[in-house]
Amino acid sequence: MQSRSQLNVGIYWFRHDLRLHDNESLMQLCQQVDNLLCIFVVDPRWFKASHYQSTHMGTHRWQFLQQSLLALQSQLNAVGQRLLVFKGEQFDVVKDILTRSSITHISSGLHPGVYERQQWQRLRGSFPEIQFNQSNNHCLFEKEQLPFELRELPCSFTPFRKKVEDFNVTIALKALEELPSPSNISTQYALLNLEASRTKGNPFEGGIEPGEKQLNFYLWDSHKINTYKQTRNSLQGWEYSSKLSAWLANGSISARQVYHQIKEYERAFGENESTYWLYFELLWREYFQWYLFVHQSALFRFEGVKNNRPLTTFMAQRFMRWKQGETPFPIVNACMKQLNKTGFMSNRGRQLVASCLVHELGLDWRYGAAYFEQQLIDFDVASNWGNWQYLAGVGADPRGHRKFDLEKQSRQYDPDGQFVNHWKASKNTLPLDDVDAADWPL
Repeated sequence: MQSRSQLNVGIYWFRHDLRLHDNESLMQLCQQVDNLLCIFVVDPRWFKASHYQSTHMGTHRWQFLQQSLLALQSQLNAVGQRLLVFKGEQFDVVKDILTRSSITHISSGLHPGVYERQQWQRLRGSFPEIQFNQSNNHCLFEKEQLPFELRELPCSFTPFRKKVEDFNVTIALKALEELPSPSNISTQYALLNLEASRTKGNPFEGGIEPGEKQLNFYLWDSHKINTYKQTRNSLQGWEYSSKLSAWLANGSISARQVYHQIKEYERAFGENESTYWLYFELLWREYFQWYLFVHQSALFRFEGVKNNRPLTTFMAQRFMRWKQGETPFPIVNACMKQLNKTGFMSNRGRQLVASCLVHELGLDWRYGAAYFEQQLIDFDVASNWGNWQYLAGVGADPRGHRKFDLEKQSRQYDPDGQFVNHWKASKNTLPLDDVDAADWPL
């Protein structure tokens, strides 16, 4: 029998994989340790304004995250474990736990983010005696499956899709039903109390069960997947799109889980263009994950990965009016009011408001991307910043300039004005800027 000093004690650091199913990193760790500590770290810097005049996490995202963490706590409690949610700078909290506690192993899901990867490497360098392990719980494919070296990732989506869309996707792992017993911990950081509040009228609820319920609804209960391609560009309502992006973003459900549900549905009811198109959208998500892995900090640079500086700038008054839905374009205003109220906006709406900010208002695209990061329940760092670069002409768009005719888009997607009227959006006729551009300071 092992002595206490010989016990293997592991930490599982949850980040954007808030689930027990299809979690290879957690499964492997459970096979290696006798005791287990499950943690999540809420960084106070998420709620402080960045130099793009937005916080990293706004009210809607924070509420959804808290619901998701409480759901994970409940799931862990059911198998004799617990989730400890700490407040502090992530690197500092994890380093403190590793320093003060007798930890032999630490695992986490592989994250494509710049800071997340830097944090992991710094910790590895600080604790060479501890075994560090990561698996890719976030993507459809493993790096080894890709038919090219990662540095040779195609510079646009279509060549990537053609190379990978027929690949087999690993079967999603079943939920762990037994985990090692909890470990004691020593740290100076305090636990955070979570709140399970909900906003009246907001249909999004964080957590594993609501995510799987929505997946079942969209495929098996309503069969709305059969018309996805025809309805996905709608602006208002719940059933026009899958809405799965919110639960995919923090990992309450996995991309592989969604993929295999699509395939099961096609075997049961047949394939069509719409069932394929939902997979097509998963491939877009996949592309941007690897795009961030490759380009890293270039995804956040003004000139983008193309090293092409747009002819835009920052004007505070214009940006404020865009955020508040007070532009000369009613459809843009309606989309922004919807975002501010609900934390969600349709795919079509996101393209329209991004085009407006960059091409009509002449503003630095990074301010729009940062505001989406703050507001969107389904914020995903790779997809959000990759798509904004795409619209700004500095990223993965082979055309290089994706400007939408907003009047034409309004006629096509809101011909009766129902969406605009619902959000009480009007055309702002006030000057975009309070100060005349010719009014130079003395």
